[in-house]
Amino acid sequence: MESIQSALSRWMKGKESFQHSMQQMRKEVLSSKDVQAFLKEHPEITEEQINKQLIKLYEYDVSSKACEKCTSLEQCRNVVQGYVPEISLENKRIKLRYHECPRQEKHLEDLEKHKFVQSLHMPREIHEATFDQIYLNEEARLDVFAQVKSFFDQAQNDLPSKGLFLYGKFGVGKTYMLAALANALAELKVDTYFIYMPELVREMKASINDSTINQKIDRFKNASVLILDDIGAEFSSAWFRDEVLGAILQYRMMERLPVFFTSNYSPEELESILSKSGKGDYEQLKAARIMERINQVSKPVEVIGENYRN
Repeated sequence: MESIQSALSRWMKGKESFQHSMQQMRKEVLSSKDVQAFLKEHPEITEEQINKQLIKLYEYDVSSKACEKCTSLEQCRNVVQGYVPEISLENKRIKLRYHECPRQEKHLEDLEKHKFVQSLHMPREIHEATFDQIYLNEEARLDVFAQVKSFFDQAQNDLPSKGLFLYGKFGVGKTYMLAALANALAELKVDTYFIYMPELVREMKASINDSTINQKIDRFKNASVLILDDIGAEFSSAWFRDEVLGAILQYRMMERLPVFFTSNYSPEELESILSKSGKGDYEQLKAARIMERINQVSKPVEVIGENYRN
């Protein structure tokens, strides 16, 4: 599709005279349904104003307003790629304001999602984790795996309302087991957010400045399955504990949406950690409230075994 700039150049060069070109352009622009509708809304616009601002009317007329004249975002014909004009009249002057077209909106959403996932990046082996690669050479791990697999089996019919709180020493496979679950759920088209908690703390603090924090919290609230990896490892302030973690868990508890956790701390140890704010104050009641929510959305399971990272 020819761009607006190319069309204007053709108009200026392809006719016998500039005046003839402008008259022809005026005739075509004023016959446009979109332009006619705008002029009908503003009968106060004079012929002189139309002549002086004909180029703006032309730009509005030939623009692709709903991607109908473009084959792709890359082939957008508009003056500003991915943006469509909205016409208005202000102080007797025709104004064009541009906003995202449907394809650009989708593109920006994808970029934001990709950017956000990058900020919570998981190692490649986590993305490739599968059930059949989980080591099941210890009886204790067999029991944990059975509970993880049971959740997946139930999810094929109806998503359970409770996840698991997997706790144990470093390297026993807690994260890998839940990554395998997330990848298996993806095959069922169940959306899962897998979040590394220390990175989440940094992400939320950074989001205060760009006003996206509520949008991101809503994503975690509404994900079908939420996995919070390594809870307790981050330096958590009272603000993050109450306004971010508390808000997410409260919503998911009320909506009966499952949450999975991994931690190097038992629930009792985690409660002690959460009772300490960034200032060193003890707020046991607030920490107990968080743990109550954790208990409502997950079941504690200890993972015992050797350190597979070694």
